[in-house]
Amino acid sequence: MINETEAKKTVRTFAAASFFNDLGSDMIYPIWPLFVTVYLGADMAVLGLIDGLGEAVVSLSKALSGFLSDRLRRRKAFVWAGYLLGALSRVGYAFTGAWPLVIPFRVLDRFGKIRSAPRDAVIAEVSTAGTRGRNFGLVRAMDHLGAVCGVVVCILLFRYLGYRKLLLLAAIPSIIAAMLVITLIRERRAAESRAFKGLRLRHLDRNFKLFLFLSALFALGSFSYSFLLVFAKESGFGVTFVPVLYLLFAASASLFSVPFGRLADRIGRKRVLMLSFVFWGLVCASFLFLDFRLGIALTFVLYGLHKGALEPVQKAFVSELAPKEYRASALGGFQMVVGLCALPASLAAGILWDRIGMLVPFSLSLGLTAVATLLMLFVKEPSPERAPTSQ
Repeated sequence: MINETEAKKTVRTFAAASFFNDLGSDMIYPIWPLFVTVYLGADMAVLGLIDGLGEAVVSLSKALSGFLSDRLRRRKAFVWAGYLLGALSRVGYAFTGAWPLVIPFRVLDRFGKIRSAPRDAVIAEVSTAGTRGRNFGLVRAMDHLGAVCGVVVCILLFRYLGYRKLLLLAAIPSIIAAMLVITLIRERRAAESRAFKGLRLRHLDRNFKLFLFLSALFALGSFSYSFLLVFAKESGFGVTFVPVLYLLFAASASLFSVPFGRLADRIGRKRVLMLSFVFWGLVCASFLFLDFRLGIALTFVLYGLHKGALEPVQKAFVSELAPKEYRASALGGFQMVVGLCALPASLAAGILWDRIGMLVPFSLSLGLTAVATLLMLFVKEPSPERAPTSQ
């Protein structure tokens, strides 16, 4: 059993690596939709296709790395390699001159998410039922804090560096993240892990299956953040102010990830996840019914609250619903199913936006969110003392 001091060191190292990686990622995320649509000349359907494809690759990479991590009983190499792939992709973006050429580098970028399931499995393994939500919340908070710093760098330097030089600069923090993991994380063989070989649906209880279904349904309406930024631009915000809106989102998510994780440790995962769905519903309703700039700007705060409540608590919940011996595989498999829904979600949103109107995707998402929230009422949380085991 890992001692408390080493457990804290592990979680804090992953938190620091997440900070640096997101510092690099979010130097470019606020300008990404404008890079694709304005600089490279793509339309909204293409943007939706590229973002959706990226999220589908994310889902597959998480499932693959979860499977291999359990089978090989190794975690560390997947994490640092994922950070390096993110750095390489940004160098590729910098030398891209047409939107079709972005696609292979987008795939490489999102394949860097092979780090997620093995890292999350380690965090779950070094945590207890009383600290798991807090630990996932800390890592996610550092993700978003890195995002805040990255957006600030973007705002300060974009007008001087332009797209290409900023993209090159964004590769450096991810290299630092990889070095932190290589030098500070001690590799341990997972004592009770098994890969999906031999795993059947019968090993997963009703609650896991229902949560997987409703999460996939919710993901079908949870399109890329790019649509929020383009909507803001179409509503009158200047190109140079759009990164500030992203900053509002990232700062809110950073500030509230740990409090929501702690809240989930106290009152249960399900209630906080339902709250996250409500926040997203309010985001959609705000874009549908608010037509003044301050209201739209405040909507990005709601979006940050949604992400702060959803992402760390969702991971903690999945790790507890799944059998312990399949933890990395279950985390990766869950993220694969949910992520695969992102491709049709963003692609459909882009097509609806171009052909019918930019409000239609928000109406569809609001309906799917309502159904997912209702289904969450029927999910039963596992005992806090232990996660389920396979039969």
